[in-house]
Amino acid sequence: MAQAKAYTDDSRVQGVTEAPSQAHLQALYRSDREEARRVGVRHGLWVAVLVYLVFSITDLLLIPDVAPLTIAVRFSVGVATLILVEWQYRHETPASYMDVTCAIALVVAYVGWLFSAITTEYTHTISYYLVFGAIFMMSANLFFSFRFSFSLVVSGFMLFASLFVLVNWFPLDSVYQLSFGVFYISCFVFTSYVNWRLNRERYNVFLNALEAKLQHAEATERGKALLRLSRTDPLTGLDNRRAIDERLRELWDGWQHHGQTFAAMLIDVDFFKRFNDCYGHQQGDQCLVVVAEALQARMRPGVTIGRYGGEEFIVLAALENGDEAVELAEDLRMTVQNLALKHQQRRDGIDIVTVSIGAAIARQHTGSKLEKIIHEADRALYLAKATGRNCVKLFDPNDPQSSDESENIAALLKVAIEMNLVSLVYQPIQQIGTGRIEALETLMRLRMLDGTSVPPSLFIPVAERTGTILELGRWAIRTACLEVIANDLTPIVSINVSPVQLKMPGFAASVAAILGETGVSGSRLAFEITEGLEMEMHSDVLRCIADLKLLGIEIWLDDFGTGFAGLSWLRLIEFDTVKIDRSFLHDCDSERGYEMFQDIVRLVRNRGPKILVEGVESVEQLELLHDLKIDMAQGYYLGRPTPVDLLSREAGVRTRGRKRPLSSPA
Repeated sequence: MAQAKAYTDDSRVQGVTEAPSQAHLQALYRSDREEARRVGVRHGLWVAVLVYLVFSITDLLLIPDVAPLTIAVRFSVGVATLILVEWQYRHETPASYMDVTCAIALVVAYVGWLFSAITTEYTHTISYYLVFGAIFMMSANLFFSFRFSFSLVVSGFMLFASLFVLVNWFPLDSVYQLSFGVFYISCFVFTSYVNWRLNRERYNVFLNALEAKLQHAEATERGKALLRLSRTDPLTGLDNRRAIDERLRELWDGWQHHGQTFAAMLIDVDFFKRFNDCYGHQQGDQCLVVVAEALQARMRPGVTIGRYGGEEFIVLAALENGDEAVELAEDLRMTVQNLALKHQQRRDGIDIVTVSIGAAIARQHTGSKLEKIIHEADRALYLAKATGRNCVKLFDPNDPQSSDESENIAALLKVAIEMNLVSLVYQPIQQIGTGRIEALETLMRLRMLDGTSVPPSLFIPVAERTGTILELGRWAIRTACLEVIANDLTPIVSINVSPVQLKMPGFAASVAAILGETGVSGSRLAFEITEGLEMEMHSDVLRCIADLKLLGIEIWLDDFGTGFAGLSWLRLIEFDTVKIDRSFLHDCDSERGYEMFQDIVRLVRNRGPKILVEGVESVEQLELLHDLKIDMAQGYYLGRPTPVDLLSREAGVRTRGRKRPLSSPA
């Protein structure tokens, strides 16, 4: 079975589909390690010839009258064989031909010596000295790695020569003939059997090594395929967010250290939601695939394209200036426009699919960060949409329409707590097995003085950059303890913790002070850490996490699979829960996405933490998680972020409503 499996694997690798045969396996066995066999034959012959010549001393002692003749035979055969084999080795003669040369030399050496030695006058001595012939038989069967059938012929010829001499030169002593005849035959049978066993063992070792090699190659290929899958968007086949983030880091480092300018472009399909509503999600997916293929076809060296999420694509290009960026972006815009994909639900006078593109060039500016160029491209994209779509806009820091409002937000955050501009909402986390609300995730909200909401994606980076995240973080922890835990509305409250907070000396001590102030046990809190670009695995962060765990606080890994250091964090830190990013659940509609999701679940489960999957938006997704025995889930289907005054009533409704789909026969 091992032989068949090994060769079946090899056949698949080589593209062979027929059933394996012994002839094929034997041919593969003979061709394996050809050079090693040639070297082995050469070295073995040198040793054999030297031993053969050393026995000249025995000739001088036992049969001195014919010793000159036997020694001449030894040296002529030995030297001639060495010269021939050395010539074969240097001319890369196949090992099988070198085996034939050695076998012939072995027979000639024995027969030449034998018929020279029996002419001696020392009849009594030679009658015992003939035992030397057994060494040649053993050499044919054991010393050289001949094939069994071949060694059988060679040693059989030597047996025949020995018996011939025994019968014709010592006819009168029947006891002697019987004893030596049995000895010769026994040596022949025994050494032939050992040769058969050795050849069989070599063959089995070869098959096992072949199977191990093929399994290793298959495992390596699967690993590469999994890596490609983890870096590829399952719908469009483009690079996914992870691969794009890595490429962005490479370009950023090249710009920071070597001044290599690059551009980032965000491409958004105009009115795509209306396209989905009109033609259906399948046609929407097909539209994205066609657009992706068209954009990919326009890529050139130094340019990378990926899907950044939803209907948004991103292009990273090593360019010299903004003019080149605008030229490339305009080419991409025209490429999509020329596809002429029908989109009749638009209300702007255009009936085809188009894209809006925002571009930004890496430039020197105060407080430059990796995310800055993406933010600037996003601002340029916003301006492109605001000015009619189907156009290209390049970020201009001097244009008030495209510049961001980070300075205004930074000023607002300084007074946000004092003026009650920040608040908390809580999103339920459900235990899938029981349908019970296991925890609540704390989410921060910010509104401007006129009541306009500011998205967290905008104000959180500003808070981290300006340091106000420290005070906001302490306020969020204290407020969650008082609003939810003190009123026993949930067993655990999870709070997102910024890398800036973990790096700050005294953070764990400030948390301990809040717990003492509010009278809340640390075991009722969980801190969610996101694996991202800003998270560095230095000793201060690890020490802070260890101090928090001493307080009884659970440590969760948030958005697993979207950053750079997820596996490293799993290795360094014993997380209580790992939250798998929503994108992996949403990609389960495709076979590759589902397999990727299963691989991630198995990986996390083998490490030991509980598994929480976010982004549940349908009963089908919830049932999928139930089938995979996921511990907890979170998403709009299970409950939206809710203010504390509505939390208790809505949590009860969700708990009663979520149990039914999992037990329903449908």
